[in-house]
Amino acid sequence: MEFNKEFLDKLFERATENPRLRQNFDLRTSSADTSQRMLNALLPGTKVPIHRHEDTTETVICLCGKLDEVIYEEAILYENGMSSGFPHGMDVQDISRKVEYREIQRIHLCPAEARYGCQIPKGAWHTVEVIEPSVIFEAKDGAYKS
Repeated sequence: MEFNKEFLDKLFERATENPRLRQNFDLRTSSADTSQRMLNALLPGTKVPIHRHEDTTETVICLCGKLDEVIYEEAILYENGMSSGFPHGMDVQDISRKVEYREIQRIHLCPAEARYGCQIPKGAWHTVEVIEPSVIFEAKDGAYKS
């Protein structure tokens, strides 16, 4: 199988028809293959929730287009505005917890600018912001879990 302009154009066409504004192409050779390898066509406006892969790094190679991989740290805030610890005598069951994500790194990918890819560390919270229509190759260890 060859991944040429015609192939990528078809992938982009399917992405425009998809309400999520993206379309992946599974590169595994069988359902018994427990790796995750795919091409993903992404259009500006697609929303990829902030997520993480607890057991594997993720390799991302940008074949065409322009996007930012955005890495976050998790911040847990409590009802009283504190980020850690509780006042003496406070019942922890009476505290509500709110999780926020703070951007700590932005990795710009654009092959035309010689910025080809990155590796997202195991357990790192991340998302992608698509600047122009892009196709990325993604690889992770382990079977896909929906």
